[in-house]
Amino acid sequence: MEFKPLFLLIEDNLIDQIVTQQLLKKVFNADEIIIANNGKEGIQWLNENQRNQPIIILLDIQMPIMNGYEFLEEFHKLSEEIKKKIQIYVLSSTLDSAEINYIKENQYVIDLFSKPFPVEEFKNRFFTLF
Repeated sequence: MEFKPLFLLIEDNLIDQIVTQQLLKKVFNADEIIIANNGKEGIQWLNENQRNQPIIILLDIQMPIMNGYEFLEEFHKLSEEIKKKIQIYVLSSTLDSAEINYIKENQYVIDLFSKPFPVEEFKNRFFTLF
């Protein structure tokens, strides 16, 4: 059976949304890619859509309304039942070492990737986890 994860892309940039969606469809043959334009929409979607399947979150850091750091703080407050099925990968163009360390030390973040999204590198790292 082919592994088909559900992707939740939390990203405010329309071009990054389109490019990342196309890459996920091509590389993972992804059927379902949910787009949230900021962390608040991402948290709302998680609260309103209880799924039994694994969810992979691709999280941008710099966004209006609720940024990636604030999303991670709100994610921490979700029930363990929701959190246990989710893997979070951060996409960022930051070069700030304090930001990078914060992201890498966060207990919910599996990995950090630079933008533009390196989908082949992600795929290679992702499949070594299973």
